[in-house]
Order: sequence, then C-alpha cells, then structure tokens
Amino acid sequence: MTRLLMIDDDTRLSAMVRDYLAGSGMEVEAASDAESGLRRLDNSGAQLLILDLMLPDADGLEVCRRIRARNDALAALPILMLTAKGDPLDRIVGLEIGADDYLPKPFEPRELLARVRALLRRGGVPAPGNELRFGRLTIDRGARMVRVDGEPRALTSYQFDLLLALAERAGRVLSREQLMDTLRGQAGEAFDRSIDVHIARIRAAIEDDPKQPKRIITVRGAGYVFARHPES
Repeated sequence: MTRLLMIDDDTRLSAMVRDYLAGSGMEVEAASDAESGLRRLDNSGAQLLILDLMLPDADGLEVCRRIRARNDALAALPILMLTAKGDPLDRIVGLEIGADDYLPKPFEPRELLARVRALLRRGGVPAPGNELRFGRLTIDRGARMVRVDGEPRALTSYQFDLLLALAERAGRVLSREQLMDTLRGQAGEAFDRSIDVHIARIRAAIEDDPKQPKRIITVRGAGYVFARHPES
C-alpha cells in the first residue's frame, strides 16, 4: 500500500482525502500543524507529502524549504502543495523552493488522485526492496546495485555512494565540498578534483550519452545536481 502524509489544519478535508484515496490503495496519515507533521515524517514511511500552504504554526513554504534542506532521502520526497489563495506568486515561489506540483482549493478528489499518481510515477520514490527509481534507472541500496533498463552497471563502492548521495538529494545542487563532507570517512578518495573524475565515470555507466548527461547535471560554479525527473 502506498503511504502518504498530509499536513493540513482542515481536519474534515484530511478525512475526506484519507477516505477517498483509501479506495485507490493509498494510506494517508494526517497532521494538523507543521511541527507535528515534520515529526511524523521521519517515521511515517511516506512516499509523498500533501502540504497545505497556510498552517496555524508555520508557512507551508517554510515546511517545504526545511524538507528540501534535509541530508537524507526525505529531501527528495515528492511534495504536492495545496492552497486556498489564488495569488499566482504563491505557486511560483512554492515550485521554486522545491514543491513538485500545486493544487488550489477547492479541488475535485479525482484531480487530486490524478496528480498524486502522476508524481508517484515520475520516480525518485523509495520502493519495496529499498530501491530508488528514476525512470529507467534503479538504485538498490540494500544490494548496492545500479541498473539501467534492468541491466546492472558497474560502479566502485565509492562511486555507488557518490551516486546515492546525489540521488537521495535529487533536485538539490551539491557542491564538491558538500559531497566530500557527505562521504567523509573514505580517506584517499575525495580530494582536489577527484569528485569530477568519479562523476565522469558514473556518467559513463548510467548515461545514454555521457557528454550530454540527463541525470547528473553540472551547475557551473556551484557543483552537481541529480535530475529528479530525468528526460530518459
């Protein structure tokens, strides 16, 4: 069963969403404020977050920002933001800070279901078997295996950890220093520009055209970003 977390102070709406999505094999856990929602997030096993823009104790944008700033797999959690406000600027800001989709209130339950399903299909959602899936690419944490179209791709242990660090923070730009800090303890591997060499080898293993990468993108002067929704 797909697990979702909904943070919204409208308890009647949360109950309606829970009951409606249950009919499609989705289990919804609800929280009525930001702090309790963020606490539940760690243990909920949620594969997607439905987040209200206006909460009694915080701004939904701030909640989204805090999730995207995490240093674990939840930083890549798909977020569908709800709002009763009609200002297009709210939508733009929400998407810019990391929301994946936006749905204004009131909404048709069928549209909510369609948007939730679309976000889950895009990949990057933890799946049974401790896997991360991004389109044709699968990263199996437990087996420490990377596959493209089901075919294993050879990576060193360090390169696997580097790819995993990027994939668990999909959509976030990570500097070389941040990557080296994340992978500290593997002495002798991360120094000078060795990160660039490892990235090149990872691209050779997982990209269709390593010279025009679609999954691991270079951001000039900043570092690297793993595409949350790769084109291939």
